[in-house]
Amino acid sequence: MLAVVKIAGQQFKVQAGDSLFVPHLEGNTGDKVEFNEVLMVDNGGTVSAGSNAKAVVTAEIVKALVQGDKVIAFKMKRRKGFRKKHGHRTHYTQIKIESIA
Repeated sequence: MLAVVKIAGQQFKVQAGDSLFVPHLEGNTGDKVEFNEVLMVDNGGTVSAGSNAKAVVTAEIVKALVQGDKVIAFKMKRRKGFRKKHGHRTHYTQIKIESIA
């Protein structure tokens, strides 16, 4: 069984047993999370999409906070002495898909 789920404004293609990194979710390690916004479901060759896709995806939080790679935005104007350096690390949550029902 395959499903396309909308999590925090992004679409993910998931199957039972998949482990993936999603934008940071509230919760602790071991908590169960349900995603109701399912966009498409493929159940053994029968595809239902849109409002016909009535399914719930349940997942378990494996790691509550995972930091992504550091991204640096450096601005400089030549001959002016202007230098500005900003950096950030995006926060993710690692989840494992348990079931699609």
